[in-house]
Amino acid sequence: MNILTVLLQAQGSAASSMVMLLLIIFIFYLFMIRPQVKRQKELRDFRAALQKGDKVVTTGGIYGKIVEVQEQAVIIEIADGVRIKIDKFAVLKDATDLAAGQK
Repeated sequence: MNILTVLLQAQGSAASSMVMLLLIIFIFYLFMIRPQVKRQKELRDFRAALQKGDKVVTTGGIYGKIVEVQEQAVIIEIADGVRIKIDKFAVLKDATDLAAGQK
């Protein structure tokens, strides 16, 4: 009878350990993975919707206005007559959103 009791307790412990592990994985997904995927999707959609005249900020902190949109790059004007070509993946945000947030 003792062996049967020990086996049943070990089996119950394994089941509760499995439930706790699944609960930890679910919480990890809910609070870490899902928000990151959502942010990546929003950024991908933002980059796909870039248009001429949009004010943007690059990963290097350069503020500028888009002059031309190409397939993999954009040309931004950072000062009068000063234009640079950067990869679309270097564009982070819309600068007008930043200006609205500072007021």
